[in-house]
Amino acid sequence: MNRTGLFIALSLALVIGVVFGIYPELDLKLAALFYDPATRSFPLKLNDWAGYARDGAMSVAWGLALPAIVALVVKLFRPTRPLLISGRAIVFLLVTMTLSAGVLTNLTFKSYWGRPRPVVVTEFGGDLPFVPWWDPRGGCGRNCSFFSGEGATAFWTFAPAALAPPAWRGLAYGAATLFGLATSVLRMAFGGHFFTDIAAAGLVTFLVTWLAHGLIYRWPKTRLTDAGIDAALTRLALPGYRRRRGRRDVPPAAQLRHASGD
Repeated sequence: MNRTGLFIALSLALVIGVVFGIYPELDLKLAALFYDPATRSFPLKLNDWAGYARDGAMSVAWGLALPAIVALVVKLFRPTRPLLISGRAIVFLLVTMTLSAGVLTNLTFKSYWGRPRPVVVTEFGGDLPFVPWWDPRGGCGRNCSFFSGEGATAFWTFAPAALAPPAWRGLAYGAATLFGLATSVLRMAFGGHFFTDIAAAGLVTFLVTWLAHGLIYRWPKTRLTDAGIDAALTRLALPGYRRRRGRRDVPPAAQLRHASGD
């Protein structure tokens, strides 16, 4: 998560945004590679193995997030015990997943940016007109095309890659990029998204990950500590834990010292 990666991502965003803004028909030409005019459909959408690959990709992404989810749930139910994994890793993984694959896609753009999916535009047998990536005034009412939620979920693997040991980090970033591209191209093959939808998913997810990594790990004014996160979660969950266990006589400070290992 260095400045070189940020420069590359911003450069790609500029080039793709400008080129596909000036020549929006490129989106249609790329989508047409997966369309069969004879059957007026995207054939791979009906392929069982392609469907299994799609479901498997989402399982992989959520599987990588599962340790952070489990560690957080265990801590909330047993706040007197230390966190099972690094507190910063929990915050980093869950915040980036929530923002990139949830808030910025499904709750923001896909709900208010009315770009129709390829499968429903007139060029591919649908009844809605095509609109370029920059135009939010399309005819889609909900769960629209821009930008790809599944693509963002797949590219979120940048986040666990950023936590890999330094010797393996480059390989991890490469694997995350290939995984995100393969999953996203599969969505294009199903007629679910245009190229600019998946490109935006990858670039936005990378930028969210880069910024969160800087805030949590790199920048002195904002970076967090594992002990501080552990203590904060203990303070948050301890009142409910004491009520459940009937331990109102145990001072919270003692519980905090126990949770942080002091």
